[in-house]
Amino acid sequence: MVNPIEVVMPTGVLTITTKPGKYSLPTLVDFAARANAKRGFLFVSKVLGKHWPAKPSAMRDVHESLASQIPPNLPGPVVFISMAETGIGLGQGVFEAYLDAEPSRHALFMHTTRYRVGDHQLIEFAEEHSHAPRQFLHMPADVTARAMLMQARSIILVDDESSTGNTFVNLAAACRSLNQDIAHVHLVTLTNFMGHEANAKLAKRFGLPVTYSALLDGAFSFTPGQLQPNTASAQRYDPAADRGASDRFGRLGMTRPLSVPQQFVDQVVQQIGHGERVLVLGTGEFMHSAFLLGHKLELRDIDVVVQSSTRSPILEWGAIANAITFQDNYGEGIPNFLYNVRPGQYDHVFICHETAPNEALLDLATQLNGHLFHFRSENLVEEIPVR
Repeated sequence: MVNPIEVVMPTGVLTITTKPGKYSLPTLVDFAARANAKRGFLFVSKVLGKHWPAKPSAMRDVHESLASQIPPNLPGPVVFISMAETGIGLGQGVFEAYLDAEPSRHALFMHTTRYRVGDHQLIEFAEEHSHAPRQFLHMPADVTARAMLMQARSIILVDDESSTGNTFVNLAAACRSLNQDIAHVHLVTLTNFMGHEANAKLAKRFGLPVTYSALLDGAFSFTPGQLQPNTASAQRYDPAADRGASDRFGRLGMTRPLSVPQQFVDQVVQQIGHGERVLVLGTGEFMHSAFLLGHKLELRDIDVVVQSSTRSPILEWGAIANAITFQDNYGEGIPNFLYNVRPGQYDHVFICHETAPNEALLDLATQLNGHLFHFRSENLVEEIPVR
């Protein structure tokens, strides 16, 4: 193990030890203080494109690296499930890299959500440490995708980091309540801070053989301080409410990579002058299409980074230099946040959203002098007038 790093933050003291590896701790993460009574710290990834701006090429490298660590002979069908909200884009990227590496592979991708889509059957499980603890997995509507989930022999669970493994255990149990034939669990994270003893006990906790991929391994401890964080809920789930969450980007399952329309990419490129800086911004759970657009722009030699808004309240300290607050575009009436972005920092801000245009999105676009792109489907993207 590398010598321990002690991080003194307003909410307590975080101590980290890591194993030497390809990626160093400072390369992958920085640290922040969460306004969360359940967990007062946050590992802020530098390669995830969520709370910190990330180059699409760096994100792509991470997807490929993690996909290459997945055991090649997992019993099939294989189902990828990534965790809302932070791990959604990572999971889709790893799934697509997994398929790209071996075109003959077949797999199903799904992501969890905090919203109901239509009247599709929901499976619920808990993310206890979260400000929004209720997580849902929809049953796929497509017959083939549904059969893959119900007949899966291996599940690959993806999130940005693992510190206790509790949420993975809860999700795996929810999957096994549907399908008792699941025979193997593989965990994918950017960082695994569960520690040696916890990793050794994974098979016992899951009741199945368990393997994992991570860019960095280590362990942590946290001693809470005196600051009393905000205890307000970041979730107001209403089973009857239509929050505008789409059924077309992974909630109901996908068996192929997503794409963005080439004509749309060409139109965006025409708006960007030589040497101008660009931020492509996802909104909440809608992350991966923003990455795909950013990646296409970077291939055109455009200076672009990717990020996403979040419902997670984080203090302005450490890795969080500043915060922009706006109302929830999914209509739960809960404040949403964008971190480490200042108005005027970028020449262009392209905001990608799945929900219908609303005041929350117009407010965000106005604050950032940004453009709104409504992804009505994978192949239909409309620019929404802001001014």
